[in-house]
Amino acid sequence: MFKGVTMEKTINDVFVSRAKRYKQRVAVEKKRGGTWQKATWSTYYERARETGMGLYSLGLRKGQMAAILSENRLEWLYADMGILGLGAVSVPIYTTLVAEEIKHILHNSGARVLFVENVLQLTKVLTIAGEVPELEKIVVFDAADTVARDDVMSFNALLALGQQQLEKQPEQFATLAAAVVPDDLATLVYTSGTTGVPKGAMITHKNIMAVIDSLDRITPKFGFESDQTVPFLPLSHVFERIAGHFYGMYVGLTASYAESLDTFANDVKEKRPTMVLAVPRVCEKVYQRILAQVQEQPPWKQNMFHWGYGIGLKISALREKKQAIPLLLGLKYKLAYALIFKKLAMALGGRVRWMTASGAPTSRDIILFFNASGITVIEGYGMTETCAPATMSNLSDYKIGTVGKPIPGVQVKIAEDGEILVKGDNVFAGYWKMPKETRNSFTADGWLMSGDIGRFDADGFLTITDRKKDLIITSGGKNVAPQKIEGIFMFDPLFTHFIVVGERKKFLSALITIQMTQAHLLAEQKGIATRGEALLDDPEFLKIVDEHVAEKNKKLARYETIKKYHILKNEFSQAGGELTPSLKLKRNVIYKKYEKEIQRMYAENSEPLSH
Repeated sequence: MFKGVTMEKTINDVFVSRAKRYKQRVAVEKKRGGTWQKATWSTYYERARETGMGLYSLGLRKGQMAAILSENRLEWLYADMGILGLGAVSVPIYTTLVAEEIKHILHNSGARVLFVENVLQLTKVLTIAGEVPELEKIVVFDAADTVARDDVMSFNALLALGQQQLEKQPEQFATLAAAVVPDDLATLVYTSGTTGVPKGAMITHKNIMAVIDSLDRITPKFGFESDQTVPFLPLSHVFERIAGHFYGMYVGLTASYAESLDTFANDVKEKRPTMVLAVPRVCEKVYQRILAQVQEQPPWKQNMFHWGYGIGLKISALREKKQAIPLLLGLKYKLAYALIFKKLAMALGGRVRWMTASGAPTSRDIILFFNASGITVIEGYGMTETCAPATMSNLSDYKIGTVGKPIPGVQVKIAEDGEILVKGDNVFAGYWKMPKETRNSFTADGWLMSGDIGRFDADGFLTITDRKKDLIITSGGKNVAPQKIEGIFMFDPLFTHFIVVGERKKFLSALITIQMTQAHLLAEQKGIATRGEALLDDPEFLKIVDEHVAEKNKKLARYETIKKYHILKNEFSQAGGELTPSLKLKRNVIYKKYEKEIQRMYAENSEPLSH
């Protein structure tokens, strides 16, 4: 089926093979309460085996559904591989979803068993459990959080059931796992719902193995068994699970799951990863934090930073073009690296070869900055329906600002209206119980319609220009790509979010949130005494914001410039509903939630650059 060297046809085959090969090597570990909990390959397989047979004892069979509602932890992995080993279907659920959204996923999938992490998630689920008759058992990872109900049990109790079943039939799990074939459904991954009701994307073992095989055929290779990762994206996310966890399993590397996003900086220093799977928002935050720190330094240090930064940009640009580095520039770069860029590399542990920035546009200057520090940023493109990557740059062939070329085995073309179309074994099998939506996602000749607009350059690199549905059409008939504009403004550390609005309006406006540490620094430099939230209403501070907006407007065409803006006092968040679990903007939610603020900007008596 695949052109790669592997004879493994399912992720179950990979799991069994790696457990036999690596045995007592550490496979996965998770930091909890400041301590690393470890599992060797043998332990990993044994816990998954016990989990699978415990589920079998509960009556779960091939093709049936079991869901997981938990943050990253070892038990998440045991549950996932135990479910897959039965030939059953794993349904990951983001912990940030509210009870009603969880109810929809459980009911739509027909999940018979649900794993929950703790009392927080259990309490949420118990409020809707009576409305989901398909759900028979809830398994709680944290034993102390189990409650006395017939439909609730602890994970330890499930393992005990599995052990009893294995005593009776020791080879049953291996037999069931081997019986799984490539076309069998492996997982339902529900779209994070930037618009509409979440849909369950059907992903088969064939889809997963196609991605693994494709990534392994890229030269130079991305992964080696000597590699170390410190994942922090949720396993519920298709990118982390398939391109991270499953491909990492195939390679045989060690994954050390960070305790949380807040502890990530310390966790990477401790584990010193060689690769980092990240989304653009994380890269932006790291870059903005560095710029903010620079602005707190005395003038001579700021001048040194900007000198070194300029050298780094030149080096990165030459590397991108595969051009030789002049001797004198190379010597200057060695000094700049020692004084500036080494600090960034060491902040990530000092061993990172590459990191990703996939899922949304990333500023070219941010990528150049990371590249100058010796960390190649890999841009890529994909979606849940393509099982994460469809195109990707690689370590020796990339163009910043593009998302690379189609990965091996994947075809990509541009429709007449500019929409990106994808075909390959990585493309999902359709939406669960939604035949109409499935049909509407494909062309008559079988190409997946991505909903994204893009173009290829003369060298075959793909550039994403915008979401098909996100394009803003002004009252003057101009088609405006908001992500391009937002990327320019997000390069400024003053802004944490910058959302362009202007559908059917005469001009563009923006909803923005402010990085308060940076705001206070700029205020202090201007002699403004106001602090806290009140600063956002201070006329003198608003002049500073006006200046920053005006400066970025210089980089835009006249019809793309921001004429007015409104500062929001609260950050966008998953809890607030403005962000998906993968930190993408829910534009429809934002537009609706802040409808009054938007209307105010377009009132006839409002002033330009009003607040």
